[in-house]
Amino acid sequence: MSHRRMSEQQQQQPQRPILRTQTAGNLGEAMLDSEVVPSSLVDIAPILRVANEVEASNPRVAYLCRFYAFEKAHRLDPTSSGRGVRQFKTALLQRLERENVTTLAGRQKSDAREMQNFYQHYYKKYIQALQNAADKADRAQLIKAYQTAAVLFDVLKAVNQTEEVEVADEILEAHTKVAEKTQIYVPHNILPLDPDSQNQAIMRYPEIIAVVTALRNTRGLPWPNNHNKKINEDILDWLQILFGFQRDNVANQREHLILLLANVHIRHVPNPDQLPKLDERALNEVMKKLFKNYKKWCKYLGRKSSLWLPTIQQEVQQRKLLYMALYLLIWGEAANLRFMPECLCYIYHHMAFELYGMLAGSVSPMTGEHIKPAYGGETEAFLRKVVTPIYDIIAKEAKRSKAGKLKHSQWRNYDDLNEYFWSVDCFRLGWPMRADADFFHMPLNEIWNEKDEDKKPTISGQWIGKINFVEIRTFWHIFRSFNRMWSFYILCLQAMIIIAWNGSGELSSIFEGDVFKKVLSIFITAAILKFAQAVLDIILSWQARRCMSFHVKIRYILKALSAAAWVLILPITYAYSWKNPSGIAQTIKNWFGNSSGSPSLFILAILIYLSPNMLSVLLFLFPFIRRFLERSNYKIVMLMMWWSQPRLYVGRGMHESFTSLFKYTLYWVLLIVSKLAFSYYVEIKPLVGPTRSIMQLQIRTFKWHEFFPQARNNIGVVIALWAPIILVFFMDSQIWYAIFSTLAGGIYGAFRRLGEIRTLAMLRSRFQSLPGAFNACLVPVEKTEKPKKKGLKTTFSRKFDEITSSKGQEAAKFAQMWNKIISSFREEDLINNREMDLLLVPYGVDPDLDLIQWPPFLLASKIPIALDMAKDSNGKDRELKKRLNSDNYMHCAVRECYASCKSIINLLVLGEREKMVINDIFSKVDEHIQRETLITELNMSALPSLYEQFVKLIEYLLANRKEDKDGVVIVLLDMLEVVTRDIMEDEVPSLLDSSHGGKHEGMTPLDQQYQFFGKLGFPLTTETEAWKEKIRRLHLLLTVKESAMDVPSNLEARRRISFFSNSLFMHMPPAPKVRNMLSFSILTPYYSEEVLFSINSLEKPNEDGVSILFYLQKIFPDEWKNFLERVKCNSEEELRGDEELEEELRHWASYRGQTLTKTVRGMMYYRKAMELQAFLDMAGDEDLRKGYKAAELKSEQQLKSERSLWAQCQAVADMKFTYVVSCQQYGIHKRSGDARAKDILKLMTRYPSLRVAYIDEVEETSKAKSKKMVNKVYYSALVKAALPTKPVDSSDPVQNLDEVIYRIKLPGPAILGEGKPENQNHAIIFTRGEGLQTIDMNQDNYMEEAFKMRNLLQEFLKNHDGIRYPTILGLREHIFTGSVSSLAWFMSHQENSFVTIGQRVLANPLRVRFHYGHPDVFDRLFHLTRGGVSKASKVINLSEDIFAGFNSTLREGSVTHHEYIQVGKGRDVGLNQISMFEAKIANGNGEQTLSRDMYRLGHRFDIFRMLSCYFTTVGFYFSTLLTVLTMYVFLYGRLYLVLSGLEERLRSETLVRNDKPLQVALASQSFVQIGFLMALPMMMEIGLERGFRNALTDFILMQLQLAPVFFTFSLGTKTHYYGRTLLHGGAEYRGTGRGFVVFHAKFADNYRLYSRSHFVKGIELMILLLVYHLFGHLYRGVVAYILIITSMWFMVGTWLFAPFLFNPSGFEWQKIVDDWTDWNKWISNLGGIGVPPEKSWESWWEKEQEHLRYSGKLGIIVEILLALRFFLYQYGLVYRLSIIKNSQSFLVYVASWLVIVLILLIVKAVSVGRRRFSANFQLLFRLIKGLIFTTFVTIFLVLLTLPHMTPKDIIVCVLAFMPTGWGLLLIAQACKPLIQRAGFWGSVRTLARGYETVMGLLLFTPVAFLAWFPFVSEFQTRMLFNQAFSRGLQISRILGGQGKDRSSKNKE
Repeated sequence: MSHRRMSEQQQQQPQRPILRTQTAGNLGEAMLDSEVVPSSLVDIAPILRVANEVEASNPRVAYLCRFYAFEKAHRLDPTSSGRGVRQFKTALLQRLERENVTTLAGRQKSDAREMQNFYQHYYKKYIQALQNAADKADRAQLIKAYQTAAVLFDVLKAVNQTEEVEVADEILEAHTKVAEKTQIYVPHNILPLDPDSQNQAIMRYPEIIAVVTALRNTRGLPWPNNHNKKINEDILDWLQILFGFQRDNVANQREHLILLLANVHIRHVPNPDQLPKLDERALNEVMKKLFKNYKKWCKYLGRKSSLWLPTIQQEVQQRKLLYMALYLLIWGEAANLRFMPECLCYIYHHMAFELYGMLAGSVSPMTGEHIKPAYGGETEAFLRKVVTPIYDIIAKEAKRSKAGKLKHSQWRNYDDLNEYFWSVDCFRLGWPMRADADFFHMPLNEIWNEKDEDKKPTISGQWIGKINFVEIRTFWHIFRSFNRMWSFYILCLQAMIIIAWNGSGELSSIFEGDVFKKVLSIFITAAILKFAQAVLDIILSWQARRCMSFHVKIRYILKALSAAAWVLILPITYAYSWKNPSGIAQTIKNWFGNSSGSPSLFILAILIYLSPNMLSVLLFLFPFIRRFLERSNYKIVMLMMWWSQPRLYVGRGMHESFTSLFKYTLYWVLLIVSKLAFSYYVEIKPLVGPTRSIMQLQIRTFKWHEFFPQARNNIGVVIALWAPIILVFFMDSQIWYAIFSTLAGGIYGAFRRLGEIRTLAMLRSRFQSLPGAFNACLVPVEKTEKPKKKGLKTTFSRKFDEITSSKGQEAAKFAQMWNKIISSFREEDLINNREMDLLLVPYGVDPDLDLIQWPPFLLASKIPIALDMAKDSNGKDRELKKRLNSDNYMHCAVRECYASCKSIINLLVLGEREKMVINDIFSKVDEHIQRETLITELNMSALPSLYEQFVKLIEYLLANRKEDKDGVVIVLLDMLEVVTRDIMEDEVPSLLDSSHGGKHEGMTPLDQQYQFFGKLGFPLTTETEAWKEKIRRLHLLLTVKESAMDVPSNLEARRRISFFSNSLFMHMPPAPKVRNMLSFSILTPYYSEEVLFSINSLEKPNEDGVSILFYLQKIFPDEWKNFLERVKCNSEEELRGDEELEEELRHWASYRGQTLTKTVRGMMYYRKAMELQAFLDMAGDEDLRKGYKAAELKSEQQLKSERSLWAQCQAVADMKFTYVVSCQQYGIHKRSGDARAKDILKLMTRYPSLRVAYIDEVEETSKAKSKKMVNKVYYSALVKAALPTKPVDSSDPVQNLDEVIYRIKLPGPAILGEGKPENQNHAIIFTRGEGLQTIDMNQDNYMEEAFKMRNLLQEFLKNHDGIRYPTILGLREHIFTGSVSSLAWFMSHQENSFVTIGQRVLANPLRVRFHYGHPDVFDRLFHLTRGGVSKASKVINLSEDIFAGFNSTLREGSVTHHEYIQVGKGRDVGLNQISMFEAKIANGNGEQTLSRDMYRLGHRFDIFRMLSCYFTTVGFYFSTLLTVLTMYVFLYGRLYLVLSGLEERLRSETLVRNDKPLQVALASQSFVQIGFLMALPMMMEIGLERGFRNALTDFILMQLQLAPVFFTFSLGTKTHYYGRTLLHGGAEYRGTGRGFVVFHAKFADNYRLYSRSHFVKGIELMILLLVYHLFGHLYRGVVAYILIITSMWFMVGTWLFAPFLFNPSGFEWQKIVDDWTDWNKWISNLGGIGVPPEKSWESWWEKEQEHLRYSGKLGIIVEILLALRFFLYQYGLVYRLSIIKNSQSFLVYVASWLVIVLILLIVKAVSVGRRRFSANFQLLFRLIKGLIFTTFVTIFLVLLTLPHMTPKDIIVCVLAFMPTGWGLLLIAQACKPLIQRAGFWGSVRTLARGYETVMGLLLFTPVAFLAWFPFVSEFQTRMLFNQAFSRGLQISRILGGQGKDRSSKNKE
């Protein structure tokens, strides 16, 4: 029963996270029961592990262990109050009862004796035997044995107590030793630091010894009096005792510091094997990096740093190490405080000061005693007293935010709390910290709430509120953050309109006096904009006023006052500059007196006004001055800078070098000039004429009731005309940016040599220079060699020395690496065995062959062709030679075959006489070759028969069987005959002496006869790998007749090999030796995605009968074939039943999905590459000749030696590379027996160096029986795979378990903000090294790219822009999910262009590349001292990655981009997934717009970098929003013209009809709409990398597969979510699932997802267009307008129907029927508490407006104002009804409202009646309903007959009243609390349901209609999926029945 319950729970499991620890059911599984333990009983898991281990050899001991575990469980949780404890105890008790019966029967002695004997036996066998073990594996076994022995002793003691028996002395003695050793031998991560570990390879490196020795120098440290000394104590132990750090934190940071210093030390010390002493330079380098931010902070706050160094030189090193160790220990235990770097600086400042005081022996002036730490002494003191109070305040603020739904301005996020430490006021916090400090204050209402909850109340006092910045939801942030850009555009627009309006309209007219004077009025506008900015600053910063310093407040006020003064001064002086002004200028003159004007006064005012700007320009031209001024801490400089921008800790000195400045300035000047010229000549100037004529028209007749009939100059028409143009003016810079960035990216990419090798043919043509390039890039330069020069010449051509055969070592190194790449292709099933053989290069160097051996795929078919050429040469020597020399590969093949033939025959033939003959023959041939008379002297026509015999010989050698010896003799004789008889005309002298038989007559006995080739070295007894390889290769060269032009045939293999070869010709830093390279880590955050597909999930068919496995087989048919060949199976059926093969199948499928297994395999290539590179660095000639394979395959005996080359390679790899996967939920998964935990454990076992970090939630129960108290305690834990546990004395299968290395207690739950950055943050303490690569769960890596990692890391040591070293290295990505469906293909192209050409331009020339998701490599020390690799505040940091880039840039970092290395990345593949992803990104950009980082970048960058920043981040989304807005404005403008009747009046004006500017404006809008911005860079990048013909083909294919539909649709997604986030919030992380989308999304799902973002907007646009078509008359014939209206209809169609078009099986009739049923059920279901939105329309509807609840008053007002647009239809259309006989009375509109009210009242009455009367007065209610219906029908008929109501009127009524109802609904939703109080909410819901039903029908009907035609579904499938799958899908439907039968049989 329990087992069944468990399996049910497991089936349900994916739907929801496990909350309850499932335990009981799994206890049947012997292998895992030690892991499935409730968290409060975690201490008994080791006992259960031991029970499992000893079970096979002694079941009774196992029973006693379990019994002891049960007793201990009872002691740990006597009341069973922990979660799942009662079930666990019960299940364990049941098992014990069963086992007691069975084990008692077999018991020989008493339990106590049994235990004692077993313990002694175990001790002898497993501990004494291994005591002196030196190697890694044995030591790990020994550690394991000590742990087991300790547990066995505990059990023994308990049993003896029960039976009252004394423990024997020898056992006690043994146990004392075990206890001692158990303390010392603990599981280690990378460095085993226990006393007996010095013989391990890694511990013998001089750099490690040097650092360990330095750390163990504790001379002169004042230890506490009661301290017991331990062996090998070091300075970290001293710090632990002093400050109360956790033991595991100390162990973790000890290893961290040792590895860090060792890796830097080895780079500074050229000869590492000298006397190991830690190098001072290494120490200083690490110290400088670690404390750069701290020192900067001290300077900023005007405090002296606490890093005091002693005067005695001997103590300096120790002191530096103490300071560094202290910082790392604080950081390692700081938990969530790591996001607050300056808070850590504050803590460190005080603790380092205390450290200094203690070492200096200072005496406290207060107490007169020696200084002691304020917090310290006891264990965990630092966590409890320093970290927890600050953590608690973070947690409280996070709780207040209501999961980020509350307004940002009402709670403090990580940034606010950190920025508290940016002002000197932070020192008011004190040390020890004062509990009543303002930092800890919470708002009063919160305090009362907490008091109610029986918690200790927080200290009251005024909440200090936001700090430095307030994130308020408003669109004004876009203006505020980028005010310089908007001001520039507005002033340009004003100037252009003035020039176009006055004078000739030519640009030269600006120099006419009056025009120039009018243009100068732009400065008045500038002053007004400045004033607006100043006011906006005050309004938006109001809530941060409490913590603002006085000088910041005074600056805000003075800024506003001075701006206001200029707003007055400039207009007045301007008015006086005219003699006879008109309009406003005259009014001003009348106010201030009509004295004569003076133009010079205005000019003077302008000059004074512009003086600060002139200074800015000057500083802009000299960035180094600006940098100095911003970084300076001098008071006078600070005063100067104070006016230009408030002093801030970040964002100072970000200016680039002059070269960079010149490049991006040139880029932007060209772009802006092009944009403005286009805008002026095409949009603004041509519009002036029509505008003038419109303004002169007198229109007095209207079609509706006009409120402003006296309005001057037809102002409404002018607005309708100009509004779209002005919007496009602000938007089209984005189009210009796309054009310019495409050009710049293309040129720059070509200079970077991208796409030089893009096909196999190109690769072949350049393969000869490949080994040279390989060695130049990937093999370290020896000290003697000179480095290559760089310069312009090398940019255009990069030549490498060709490797000659004499350079054996270089050729060998190339071979090892090349073969490793090819064999990785084979392991990944990209190539088959034959292709692998053709691609491999011989591993070992063959001493017999003095030539380069190319891979056979280059030499294939060359020998047969050469033979034909020789045969037909007829002695024409010169011609044949010419032909041979023209093909170098043929030349090589011929030479190699001849040389191999020679060496093989010499090896085979042993007889003296034959040897003589053969030597004669060969020497003759060699002589001919030397004289170049080979062809003329020898007869070549006989070569083919010699060739046939030689092939036979090689085949015999391949088989190498004894029974073939006679055959070999015959073949050799045949060959000899052909050579001597047919080829060589003259006889071979030695052959004449050695013929068969004797010279005498008569018969010689057989045994005396000399048999030719009687003595043969065949079969070969010592067949080495190298020999086998040589024969195989020769066989390939001789027999492969067809050309290997298509090897490899797999497209992915081709792409990878081409890119890799191409990258070797790009510029990359030279590779250092592995030992000297920078060390790095990889960190992958993982939550609960797929780890490894299970067999069940692979075979489970979806509703179409398509399983994942079937799908993968169809998409990757060649890889499936290669897989079957690799596992030696012919069909899928053969894989079944065999556990190992099924495991292989799971892996094969998982490597083609987006699983953790794929990512881990990819990242572990780094380690494999490093091991090989370390081997090549260290190997001598002999080892190189044998090859890397030989080193890998060495016997275990050699592995045992820690001095072996292989052990050293592994040790170096350990030092340089760490991979940590942060599996947040691993602990929960493990305890609940989740399959994911098992799969993660398998991964750790497969890759022993993989580490898994997780957050362990442990329940601690109170021991008191009265109170059932359970406290949750949280730990950051790091685990590795333990050594496989072999059951004691048994041959049972091995059990794989994990073992905990570190377990660091946290102050509380780790996840307070966004999940992913918090997950990264908890695990970052376990990473090592100087670089940190952040890798996501959907990424992959390749073997060949891993070889280039050490080159890439060298970039950190290069100064890229002349000012700063890079802090983030950007990498390019390859999107590997493009083959799944057409959508995935579009998405992969779009993403590919962004991660290549997009980021290339951002990094250079624009210098604004940030960090966009992963695979970037961070400078680890830079980021760990500055807040980590991402930001984590809830909601505001939704796009957590980009904030790392912002943070890095603001803190003077630099981000570069490198294209010679790539990482794979998966993307979403179905429309719904893609839309959710785009929604998340748009949400994130909305939040970025509000963020302080964006504001600071906008203000601190110079203007051109600010433009780059805007257009590549939030500007892109804002421009997208403007694109859609342009269309709305245009259509609503038309609606106004049409309904008011103005349009008819304007028809006569030809100028208005040919409105060119409007056409251009709308055409540019359409450009954006159909994805032009995406397509341009995409085409350029495909062109660059794959050729422009391919780019064109792809482009056409995309159009055919409806890419414009996809791009238009995604435009709607971006607009909706970006706009909504800015107005109301509601941003959230959307998990997209990343699965394979071969399933059909239900209609209701699509409706829920797109209803608000697309369908509603699409229907609104449709109504607008319908009204326009019904009543508009203008432009009916203008072609451009038809096109524009078509593009709008296209958008409407796309927004309404794209989700159905891109939905697999979207037009299948059966699916449509099911969808309709499902939709009806959903729409009619009632909501309520606990009903999810997927189940009921009501729940969904309520959730859909949830964002309005947190929106705030302003958001609600904007929402209501936007809803008012829907009332325009009714107002305009009721006057168009034929009933009203052209009346324009306002009463008509009033009457229409009465009709609406009447209808709503009737609906309300009916619904009330249904509730009240339908039960008791059924008949009466039905009669009333009937009466209402008949009344309606009667009124309708009367209207049709009497006042002649037409069918058009009915349509008009619908178009008029439907939008009004929708508008009322929107207003009701915005005012929900009021409506609810009024009691109308039910009616609103009913009305909403009606609308949704109508919308659903409107969408559903066309889809259902199309589904009638079967060909539509066929077309859709063909369009959606690649052809292989389309075919497969059709076949699968035909074979559907059989397929199902087969799968059911398999299951049975």
